[in-house]
Amino acid sequence: MSSVPENLPPRISEVDRDAAVERLQDAFAEGHIPSEEMDARLQAALTATTHGELTSALVSLPDRDAGPTVTVNAVGGLIQRRGGWQVPRHFKVTSRMAKVYLDLSRAVIEYPVVDIELHLQYGWARVVVPPDATVNFESLQADWKQPVYKTPRHSESNGPRIHISGTMGYGRLRIKHRRS
Repeated sequence: MSSVPENLPPRISEVDRDAAVERLQDAFAEGHIPSEEMDARLQAALTATTHGELTSALVSLPDRDAGPTVTVNAVGGLIQRRGGWQVPRHFKVTSRMAKVYLDLSRAVIEYPVVDIELHLQYGWARVVVPPDATVNFESLQADWKQPVYKTPRHSESNGPRIHISGTMGYGRLRIKHRRS
């Protein structure tokens, strides 16, 4: 006769654990988890042995729906979005010689985080964001000229978070906040 109970919950795999840690890291980066709480959640995910324990580390996180991705591939010309356009969760522009103008200040932004990925060999990009937006462009690699970012005088951070990444060859990225 065995002394192990028959109705033990199934143990989680390393793949499940790694996926939970990645989800926690993404939620932290998007601002859904405060830094004081992140360590405890990571510890819970890393030491979890059952799906129930793993689920408790992920409680109250938003759904994992990444939202739509819009990709624009162009050789050159002007890629422009302005006015009341619908901003996707992920917006990717790849071009050899295009000029990119994205005005998000009057756009419809449904997501708390918007990722803009630019891959421009030549040309320039200008991004105008709402007055209350937070901008992060640390993961943008600029080969020729560094991005120009005009921070607002009155820093409000309750708006959308705009993450700009990618590569800029021989061009420059300019980011500014629309005046309120």
